[in-house]
Amino acid sequence: MTFSVAFWGVRGSIACPTPRHMRYGGNTSCVAVTCGDRQLIFDAGTGIRELGHHMNLAGVRTATLLLSHTHWDHIVGFPFFSPAFRRGNRFEVLAGHLIASGGIRRVIDRQMQAPTFPVPLEAMNAEMTFDDFAAGDTLMLGPDIRVRTLPLNHPDGATGYRIDHAGRSVAYITDTEHRPDGPDQNVLALMDGVDLAIYDSTYTDDEYPAKAGWGHSTWQEGVRLARMAGARRLAIFHHDPDHEDDFMDRVGAAAAVMWPGAFVAREGLVVDLLTDSFHDLPR
Repeated sequence: MTFSVAFWGVRGSIACPTPRHMRYGGNTSCVAVTCGDRQLIFDAGTGIRELGHHMNLAGVRTATLLLSHTHWDHIVGFPFFSPAFRRGNRFEVLAGHLIASGGIRRVIDRQMQAPTFPVPLEAMNAEMTFDDFAAGDTLMLGPDIRVRTLPLNHPDGATGYRIDHAGRSVAYITDTEHRPDGPDQNVLALMDGVDLAIYDSTYTDDEYPAKAGWGHSTWQEGVRLARMAGARRLAIFHHDPDHEDDFMDRVGAAAAVMWPGAFVAREGLVVDLLTDSFHDLPR
């Protein structure tokens, strides 16, 4: 039995592959959640490219991709997801915020059309299905994989997810802006008692006033919400590209003081929810 979370991209807004972003990583959002023999992928930022190579080597030929939303940093890696070009593979792509906008297939298809991209969606040889749901729906992705969804506070809409499997749980909550008039009840509901909450921590509390309305939250608010919801751990996620390694080191140290359950997500980190342990992906 397996229930694990692997971070393949932890950055927000834009990829930043520089020597100053080596320890935490410069790829944008992509998180793989393995539930037994089922592979779930959350977001298709630039991190999905390396995940795809890993899946090819491991012989993983089917997966479900669940998108928080379709701003560029969360879908730009999709055309470079090599398993989707392999005949015989099967992938389902789901989104919860696009029913009124024509659906997820239309958005992905338009991203891969001229003059912005030379390889069309039809070039992907895998069996691809695209399905839309309404944020708020509960999805059953297997006999023991329950995914609860709720809308998040983000420009153009976004969806938060909670995965329950094998008696453990993880919440994936990005991109969202916390509410100044009190805790976001949708976020609290998704985080309620989870073993791991992954939360949009783009800014610090000091930075946030100048960024209000941009659709993101702070690591301190993530800690406050996680503690309020009774979560066991918090992964600080979706790092601002201006927050380089030394800055993130300071965030990690301050977060550990504020609440020992908080840690900074970094590329290559794997959290095993069944054994409550951490390790690194093989290089």
